[in-house]
Amino acid sequence: MNQKNIETKNNSFNCIFAFIQYTYMSILPMPFKKLHLDIKEVLQNLEITIPTEFQKASIPVIKSGTNVFCTAPKDQGKTTTLILTTLQKLKCEAVGDIPRALVLVENNEKALALYSSFLTYTRRTSLRVYVANEKEHIDLIKSEIFEGVDILIATPKSISKLLMLYGVNISELKIFNIEDADFLSQTNAYNAILSITQSISKCQYVLYAEKMHPNLKRLESYFMEYSTIVGV
Repeated sequence: MNQKNIETKNNSFNCIFAFIQYTYMSILPMPFKKLHLDIKEVLQNLEITIPTEFQKASIPVIKSGTNVFCTAPKDQGKTTTLILTTLQKLKCEAVGDIPRALVLVENNEKALALYSSFLTYTRRTSLRVYVANEKEHIDLIKSEIFEGVDILIATPKSISKLLMLYGVNISELKIFNIEDADFLSQTNAYNAILSITQSISKCQYVLYAEKMHPNLKRLESYFMEYSTIVGV
């Protein structure tokens, strides 16, 4: 087979692949259909084609930019929604050096697990995801954050320490997520969140929980003012 025939076959294959990919993208159901192209390609690779009822209800509201309380039982896709909407907010690209998205979790174990989940979706983008691992020395964490981060995952304890030591700048946050925010029923965690958010002038806040606890509801008097509740 000569070179010309090989190139013709390769071009034909590329055209067929592009057509299949375009067809897949065009038939994605709402709300996946309205997501960034890079996100839709990942969903295709992961064979995630059908959104949950929670995702149908929450993703459009989060994309609107309002503060949102998201409540749903386990296995309704809350973590996936958090990742997808964060990537969408940042347009799947790295910008500057300081974090534009902050994700708070209850403990270090959950932080590491969420970091691993984020990498599944960001590998083919320029986004830089970093986890403030509490087992690492604080000076190492500070230096690595200074090298440039788009999405920072941390516990209330670790982010509070970083802020106290001027180890992170959160002045340009676009979205602040709290995963499994049920842990805010604990007084220490609740007070830490109030202290952390005082350092932020303008940002979208999205809280995910299984149900609305009284402590979560009280946050409407603080940084969750004018918020929307989405639940299934």
